Amino acid sequence: MEEISRIFVDTSKQVFQLHGVDVSEQVVVRRKLRRAQFLAFFAGLRPTVVGLEACAASHHWARELMALGHEVRLIAPQHIKPYVKRNKNDARDAEAGCEAMSRPTMGFVPAKTVEQQGGLMLLKHRERLVAERTRLSNAIRGHAAEFGWVAAAGLDKIPALVTQALEAAQAPAAVQGIFRRLGARFAELQGEIAELDREIRAWRKRSAISLRLAELPGVGELGSMMLPLKTPDPCGFKSGRDFAAWIGLTARDHSTAGKLRLGVITKAGDEALRAVLVAGAMSVIRQVLLGRGPQWPWLAELLQRKPRKLAAVALANKLARIAWKMMVSGEAFDPARLSPAAAA
Repeated sequence: MEEISRIFVDTSKQVFQLHGVDVSEQVVVRRKLRRAQFLAFFAGLRPTVVGLEACAASHHWARELMALGHEVRLIAPQHIKPYVKRNKNDARDAEAGCEAMSRPTMGFVPAKTVEQQGGLMLLKHRERLVAERTRLSNAIRGHAAEFGWVAAAGLDKIPALVTQALEAAQAPAAVQGIFRRLGARFAELQGEIAELDREIRAWRKRSAISLRLAELPGVGELGSMMLPLKTPDPCGFKSGRDFAAWIGLTARDHSTAGKLRLGVITKAGDEALRAVLVAGAMSVIRQVLLGRGPQWPWLAELLQRKPRKLAAVALANKLARIAWKMMVSGEAFDPARLSPAAAA
């Protein structure tokens, strides 16, 4: 086999499609491997550049290939799609990935460690349980409303609503049985989420960068854990603006003919990280309107001109930039740099 300059792997559950070229860009590898043959094939190759699509299990395969001495480059799927020719199939996908990884301006995704993957699993599992708890609480409120039982907003009001349904004399036995099961599942979810929160706090205490990020107003426990886990290599961004754009907190640009046309935010990147930053920004704004928390003159002036939610997105953008600077430089948050009045 001729020497391979780079090779791209289009992965799936059981079949792996390979496309490799030499230094003259001539195709030297175009073959399909079974899952059991994958690592054995690369163990017999001289160390080379291997590209993978950043999708499910890609970080696992990246770690395995790096252990064999190869240089691994993970590419986001949306960056490969423009290079796919007509008649899409596995071979064309692998060819497109091989072409994409050769571009000098292409951005790559850093491979995550086992510890980082474990931390992300904690966050994802908590997110799933919170979504299930929200659906369950809405179902309980909807069923109770059919019998005229209502409660104030808040998750802490759900147990009392279930108790009211169980103690109602006019409720049929079948209805009480349903509420009993719903209440038990709600209590179980509350306990599971509380246990996960304890594990997340324990994980944060072992991470110096998460403890520093938690000092930034609006970031909170989840944000301080998400930021370093979802951006294992913050130095890969040239500036804080690039980092905020990667999260999707910058305006969509559709300019042409010298006319600047900016729209709503792009909402690109990680949705969960963006949601946590915007929710944290809303919390900061509520404190500012109550006269508490950080007193940032630019934010107070912005709230006088713009709606609260729009100001929250602008604040989330600034928080993302500050967090990037803290991760890159290793510095702690200094509120005096944002508010001269606070320093005085």
